[in-house]
Amino acid sequence: MPPSTVEPPFDQLLATAEAVARDRPEVDPEMAREVFQEAATLLHNGLALDGLDDHDASAVVAGLCVDLVSADPGAAVRARSTASLEDPGDLHDPRGVAASYLVSAAILLL
Repeated sequence: MPPSTVEPPFDQLLATAEAVARDRPEVDPEMAREVFQEAATLLHNGLALDGLDDHDASAVVAGLCVDLVSADPGAAVRARSTASLEDPGDLHDPRGVAASYLVSAAILLL
């Protein structure tokens, strides 16, 4: 993915960078954008969402947006993976979603 080109659903990550920079004055906005741009690129290139439909792929990225800004992102992503199996809600492929969270954690070295 070329720099500054982030397609859905990965564009949610850049929106998260903007929100974090706005809500946390100690965060440098440019650094937040760079970090989340890199995360989007790694996840895209690593095929973290491979095999998911648009709905589930968007759900995974939305969950990652929450988890990546938590105190312990690795634990949060792994817990979300488990939760997607235990209470899938409106997910179309809970097992695929759970696997995508774990793949994402591995790609991002969480």
